[in-house]
Amino acid sequence: MISALNRLVDLVEEHLTEEFDVDAVAGRLGTTEYHLRRMFSSLAGMPLSEYIRRRRMTVAAADLVRGGDDLLSIAVRYGYGSTEAFGRAFRAVHGVGPGDVRRCGGPLRTQSQLRFRLTVEGNTPMHTRIVDRPAFRLVGHAARVPLIHHGVNPHIQRHIAALPAQEHSRLKSLGNAEPAGLLQVLHDLNPDSTEGSELTYLHGVAIDTDTAVPTDLETLEVPAGTWAVFRTAGPHPQTLQAAWAATATEWFPSNPWRLRPGPSMVAFLERAADFSTATCELWLPVEPD
Repeated sequence: MISALNRLVDLVEEHLTEEFDVDAVAGRLGTTEYHLRRMFSSLAGMPLSEYIRRRRMTVAAADLVRGGDDLLSIAVRYGYGSTEAFGRAFRAVHGVGPGDVRRCGGPLRTQSQLRFRLTVEGNTPMHTRIVDRPAFRLVGHAARVPLIHHGVNPHIQRHIAALPAQEHSRLKSLGNAEPAGLLQVLHDLNPDSTEGSELTYLHGVAIDTDTAVPTDLETLEVPAGTWAVFRTAGPHPQTLQAAWAATATEWFPSNPWRLRPGPSMVAFLERAADFSTATCELWLPVEPD
């Protein structure tokens, strides 16, 4: 994976003035666009699309300072149809307009070319199992919420708090498939995992495909597939979020699996009454790499 990401960075550099086809590049690298984007954003700390934009604007700034071409020519070179669109993108990266840079040479916020390296980590064992599951359904109450990487997501918290206490008991009684118990399900997640991007959150349970679904609940059909299941225990949600991040930085680069599209699920095995600590299982959809 580290080698694939470094080759990806090289290809971005070679095609800064062209439309970048991530899906085609992923195929050449022997992986999928979904997995490549997820791993890049997790390890680089920014979406691939944002890195490409920053690199283009960094190189475009050098073209402006050299002063050999007019502004429209530079805008078109980097994929913008007008100087106005180019100017907005340029200002978003550098904080100043192209004209200011041409006149004064800066100030500039440059994006260096990334290089991924394997460091010695993973000194904390990750308790993992690989599970093959037949098709099942996730049923419950869904809402669109923004992605938040660290700390409690208040949008999810409000969604759960709005449900009557008896509804949690009803959902538990419906669940008859693994993963057992009440689940926190994330679906339709942007592959770049951009903080603030919207996703579907479902508070519900897993049932088999033969079980009737009450009409007031939303349903997500989950096809048969393989899951990597990570067990965590400790302060919540910090321990769970740290383990989720470690799947990208440690587990996937070290194991012959890659993410596939599908919902991510968190099952609570034990928890304190105030949710300050919890023992959880994080279920991620995977396929052989």
